[in-house]
This record gives sequence, C-alpha cells and structure tokens, in this order.
Amino acid sequence: MLEQVQDQHFQPLLGQTATLRLPDGSELPIHIDSLEQKPRSQMPNSERVPFGVGFNSLEPTDFVDGLCALELPGLGPVQDIFVSRVPAMGRDPAVGYFYIAFN
Repeated sequence: MLEQVQDQHFQPLLGQTATLRLPDGSELPIHIDSLEQKPRSQMPNSERVPFGVGFNSLEPTDFVDGLCALELPGLGPVQDIFVSRVPAMGRDPAVGYFYIAFN
C-alpha cells in the first residue's frame, strides 16, 4: 500500500488535524503543516515523485520514531509509515515535531 501513496493524498490534510496511530496502538492528534515535493530525488523509471510531510503533535509526547498508521483521503488507513521526530529548533518544545519521507 505504501507504494500507492502520492503527495496528492496528503494535500487535503495540509493545515488540518489528523490522528496518527503509534506503534504501541495509542493515538496522537497531529497537525499537518508542510508538504514538499523532492523531484530531484526521483529514481529513474519511478512514477512517484519523492515528497516529505511535516507535522507536529497537538499534545506532549515521548514518541521518537517508528512505524505508524494514518488515515489518508482516497486510500483509507495506511499502515507501516515510518515517522521520524525532528528537533524543535526554536519552536514550542512542549509538543513533538515529525517528518515522513516518501521516496
């Protein structure tokens, strides 16, 4: 299913809240704040243009990284999305900031 995910599946979620299901089964409310295509990273003969999704939690969390699930418009629930935490770097340290890279 991951190979079917395209940046347009995240477009309706941009600026919206969603629920990220963490590896332990708990749910984390998130706000999706960035969607960036990475066309220079595209592999030859690949149809998908690589892209990244940035978001933050809406509450404090100890979650760092792992395989998560997210409901995507047009696809439904997508499992095994690897989510990585990124440094707050001057942003609100009370919440977590995360990134998903789709190559």
